[in-house]
Amino acid sequence: MKLTPEQRIELHGFNNLTKSLSFNMYDICYTRTKEEREAYLEYIDEQYNADRLTKILKHVADIIGAHVLNVAKQDYVPQGASVTVLVSEGPVVEVPTESYEESPGPLPDNVVLQLDKSHITVHTYPEFHPDEGISTFRADIDVSTCGEISPLKALNYLIHSFDTDIMTMDYRVRGFTRDISGHKLFIDHDISSIQNYIPDTIKEQYDMIDVNVYQENIFHTKCKLKDFDLNNYLFGYTKEKLHSDEVQEITEKLTLEMDEIFYGKNIRQAFFQE
Repeated sequence: MKLTPEQRIELHGFNNLTKSLSFNMYDICYTRTKEEREAYLEYIDEQYNADRLTKILKHVADIIGAHVLNVAKQDYVPQGASVTVLVSEGPVVEVPTESYEESPGPLPDNVVLQLDKSHITVHTYPEFHPDEGISTFRADIDVSTCGEISPLKALNYLIHSFDTDIMTMDYRVRGFTRDISGHKLFIDHDISSIQNYIPDTIKEQYDMIDVNVYQENIFHTKCKLKDFDLNNYLFGYTKEKLHSDEVQEITEKLTLEMDEIFYGKNIRQAFFQE
C-alpha cells in the first residue's frame, strides 16, 4: 500500500491541529397567510426538533469516529432548537487509508472510522418576512475536530440530512503540531477546495462560488440551487391554483430572497425600483 506524505510523518505527541467545519443551510418557503406561516413553522419544528437533530449529530460523530461524552439539547418556544455534543479526544487507534483524500465522505451505513475528537453543535433559526410572505429556516452546524480525520468527511451526510436551497460552508485549520524533529506542521492534509468533498451529483444541482485563502488554511464555498420549481416553495397548494400574475410575483420574491442570502447583501430596494 502506498503511504500518503502525512502517514510517513511521525509526530511529536498528539496531533494538536484543530479543524473546524461550519455548515450553514437555508430552506425557503412562500407562506401567503398567517395560517400558512404557522403551519410551516410547525412543520419545521417537527422536522428539525432537538431529538432529530441529535440523531444527525450522532451520525456525524460516527463518521468522524468520535466518542460521544455528553449531549445537551433544547427545543425553544415559539420555535427553534439547539444541540451540543461533546465528544472525546484521544490517540489514533487506526489511521483509515482514505483519511487524506479530497473526496465526499461516507453516509452512516458506510462508517467504519475510529478516532477521537472534540465537539459538534447545531442551532436552528426559523423566521419570516413581516409582510411579503417569505419564510425561511436556517440551520448552523459546527464540527470541530482534533486529530487526523477532517470534519469535511461529514459534509456529504450533512447535505443529505437537510432540504437546502442555499448552503454556505467554511473550513479552517488552526494551530500547529510538531514532527519528531520539532518542525511545525500547520496543516496535515492536502486541500484545494471544499467542493472536492461534495459529490458530483450534488454539485450539478447548484451554482457555486469558491473563496480560498490557502496561506491561512481558510476555505469557503457557497451554493445556490439552480433549478427553480415553484411547487417546491408553496406550502399546502400548488402553482396550478394561482393566476399567472401571482406565479410571476411569487417567483420573483423567492428568487430575490435566494439571491440576497447567496450574495450576502440587500438588493430588494434596487430590484423594485427598476
